[in-house]
Amino acid sequence: MEMNYEQMLDRAYLSIPKKALSHERFEIPKADSFIQGNKTFVRGFNELIRTMRREKKHFLKFVTKETALPASEGNNQIVISGKVGAIQFNKLIESYFKQFILCHECGKPDTNLTTTSGVQIMKCEACGATKPVNTL
Repeated sequence: MEMNYEQMLDRAYLSIPKKALSHERFEIPKADSFIQGNKTFVRGFNELIRTMRREKKHFLKFVTKETALPASEGNNQIVISGKVGAIQFNKLIESYFKQFILCHECGKPDTNLTTTSGVQIMKCEACGATKPVNTL
């Protein structure tokens, strides 16, 4: 069966995942944080995790590692035992998104983390790209 160029183009276009064709603008969420005494409180933790589509433990481990301060979670907030400014915490969120959420090919946040043979792999649902990521 021979196909002309137009038919092959139509066939290829139909095989592209629908998520890859959408062009909605995604913005990295900003944290609502404040410092009280020697502790930093970040409100809206559950919404942040829902946007990230990652496990709470994974993000808390990242925060603990990056700030070198113990962090815990409770009452829809993160409590960091130390002073972390709002700008610094928002940069942490951006860094987490770049490393563990945004696709390196298409830039969309539609990714999943899986572990295969001890290697953590990020797979994009939109374009199908895969990339190994650093484990925490």
